[in-house]
Amino acid sequence: MSQNCQIQGGIPLIGVNLSGGQLRDPMIAGRLHLTCPTLYATWMTQSHEIFMTATPGLETALLAEAHENGFTNAERIAGGVIISGGWEDVWRANLTMRGATRILIRIGSFMAFHLAQLDKRARKFPWAETLRTDVPVRVEVATSRKSKIYHAGAASQRIENALTANGYQISADAGIVIKARIDDNRVTISLDTSGESLHKRGHREAVGKAPMRETLAALMLRECGYTGDEPVLDPMCGSGTFVIEAAEIAAGLRPGRSRSFAFEGLATFDANRWAEMKGAGETRSPTAQFHGSDRDAGAIRMATANAERAGVANITSFENLSAADIQCPAGPPGLIICNPPYGGRIGNQKMLYGVYAGLGDALKSRFSGWRVGIVTSEAGLAKATGLPFDPKAAPIPHGGLKVWLFQTGAL
Repeated sequence: MSQNCQIQGGIPLIGVNLSGGQLRDPMIAGRLHLTCPTLYATWMTQSHEIFMTATPGLETALLAEAHENGFTNAERIAGGVIISGGWEDVWRANLTMRGATRILIRIGSFMAFHLAQLDKRARKFPWAETLRTDVPVRVEVATSRKSKIYHAGAASQRIENALTANGYQISADAGIVIKARIDDNRVTISLDTSGESLHKRGHREAVGKAPMRETLAALMLRECGYTGDEPVLDPMCGSGTFVIEAAEIAAGLRPGRSRSFAFEGLATFDANRWAEMKGAGETRSPTAQFHGSDRDAGAIRMATANAERAGVANITSFENLSAADIQCPAGPPGLIICNPPYGGRIGNQKMLYGVYAGLGDALKSRFSGWRVGIVTSEAGLAKATGLPFDPKAAPIPHGGLKVWLFQTGAL
């Protein structure tokens, strides 16, 4: 299919090629405001494979979130969730997906059986459809044993040379990352559209020791059945991640609202459409309250400041208390969730048994009707609480350790 029209400003696009779902005229790179709306819409909605990465073991929780966010064609695969969609789906995924670590988009592939062939075909790859010559990029290559090209460093150099020959800048600290995977001699090219990991929401400046990542916290809240309609309490809140994440969910605040993304430096980016998308969300006024406590006064100061930056200070509260001294807040029962120290990097494990026992006693005696979720790497510590935990699920990697989310029903 071929169409003639003009880019805003009068530059013509003669015979733009849309065959195979690709726009191959390099003049389009970086010039997105077409005076041919139909052509522009066709380009932006061409279907690509989009991969949302998840913490291993929590792919099913991420799939449920993707479906809730309207990605109806989402499918669970090892390491995350895959969808088919256009560039606006990429933007929306980065903006709305709480549990995803990164959003990758596959932009093409070709066969290469040796380095010279990789160099030649990389030079002919239609980089101009997605990259801008004024925005630096970097290349990461992964190879498999099934491919004749097995040296990732040499493969990266060939792709970088091809990019340089096409006028692109290479930088070791570039925000835009080209990810090439060579598997069974097929080179698949993807772009990391997120930039910094999506757990960096843009409003948590203060963190404590071994903090829970926001993406992992969101998936664990989901695993505990949290939907935003009940109070949440974290008796060992640290910098407040669980509490703030729960409050944001209840308030309808989108996780990517406060940060920038790598896709903003691509040729496919439309700042006006992105501004419309960011401004289209609806917030809610939750009736539930969200509570955190910690024996460390410095942690309480951090959590309070983080909640303020996140815009949820009005529905969160933080107290300087030991876990054994927590009291049940007024109102209906909800979810108690925490990531206590478990002796891996913080705390003496032998001394922690008493801490867990004190927490368990407080929960059993004062929190009737509440559910509990405790993250720990040690089943013995969880057992020390005396709480009636369900059988544990698969382990989850966290901070270089394997942890489990121990859950109870209503106490």
